Amino acid sequence: MITVTILTQEDGKITGFSAEGHSGTAPRGEDIVCAGVSSLTDSAYLGITEYLHRNVISTDSSGKLHMVLEGRPDERTEAILETMLLGLTAIAEAYPRALRIIKS
Repeated sequence: MITVTILTQEDGKITGFSAEGHSGTAPRGEDIVCAGVSSLTDSAYLGITEYLHRNVISTDSSGKLHMVLEGRPDERTEAILETMLLGLTAIAEAYPRALRIIKS
C-alpha cells in the first residue's frame, strides 16, 4: 500500500507531504496506481521548486518522496498542493486498498 501523509499547519494550509510504499496492484513498471501517485507528487514538487522557486526540505529515494516548504505556504503553493491532493483523493477513492491518505 502507498501511504501519503499530508502535512498541514493549524489553519489547514498544506506545508508538505510524505509519500512512500508501493500499491502492489501490478508488477513494477506496470502499476498505474504507483504511476499516478508518482506523477502527482513529482509534479507538485517540481511546480513548487522549479516553477515557483520556493525552498523546500526534501528527500527522494526509491518508493519515497518527502517534501516540506521552508517558508509559510501561500496562495500559489497551496494551489499546487491542493491540486495534488485532489488527484490523490480521486485515486484513493478508485483504489482504496492501494492508497491511503493521512492528514497530519
